[in-house]
Parts: sequence; structure tokens; C-alpha cells
Amino acid sequence: MGRKACPVVLTGPERRRLKRFVSKGSHPAMLIRRARIVLALDSSGGEQQPDDLVAAQNGVSRQTVHNVRKDFLERGAGSFLERKRRAEPPVAPKADGEYEAHLIALSRTDPPDGYARWTLRLLADKSVELGYIGSVSAMTVGRVLKKTSSGLT
Repeated sequence: MGRKACPVVLTGPERRRLKRFVSKGSHPAMLIRRARIVLALDSSGGEQQPDDLVAAQNGVSRQTVHNVRKDFLERGAGSFLERKRRAEPPVAPKADGEYEAHLIALSRTDPPDGYARWTLRLLADKSVELGYIGSVSAMTVGRVLKKTSSGLT
């Protein structure tokens, strides 16, 4: 077979907290399922149940049982039922503070000849033309102006 899994040993207060968590029913189903899996994996009362049996009891795969055990052992009983926060966004924001300052200053100037006012697309094109940023969409320009409360006038 495979490697022997690390046993999950719950203390009395941890077990009571998880049982209360499961019985309340006012939590997301995924978290209740995770708590049930940990309760089934608990070996403090005797033998540890095999992952296959725990998976079948909870209607999940063996890999899910493995992942829940690993997460519980790494993060502990206090935080394994909470979602992990991302360290950083998946894509870094294009518009930094310097670009925002340039954009706000540009939006307060007179619009180009032939236009009554600045549009988001005109601002995006002009900021690329002036070299403030490599490329930018009109949506990003709108988001920056909205965030800084610098609506087009």
C-alpha cells in the first residue's frame, strides 16, 4: 500500500468544538464536511479509521481525506475551518500610485482639439502615448478615477 498516514488526535475541547460546529448547521457545507472528516479521523479513542472508510462515510475521495488531514495537522484545530488568505493577488495591479497621479493630472487638463471632454478611452490612449504606462484599458482608467474620486469633468 502507501505510506502510513499521520494520526489525528483531538483533545476534548477540540472534539466538542467540532461536534458543536457540525451540529449547528449554519455553516457552509464544505466546512461542515471538513469537520466531519476530522472527527472521523480522530484516533484519540482507539484505532484510526482507514482513509477509504472515512471517504466513503463522507461521500468524498481519498485524496480529499488526505488533504483535510494534512491541512488540519499543519494549521491546527483553531484555523483549519477558516479559508486561507491569499498572500498577494494573482495578477499584480498595473496602475500604481505614480500612474494614478499622472492620470488624475491628465484628466484635469483640457481635452484634445475636437473633443468637448475627456473620455476613458481618450485618457487611456493618451497615457500610453505619453509613456506613463505600457498599455492600459479604458476600464482600468475608469477604476482608477473612481477609486480616487476624480470623476471626469
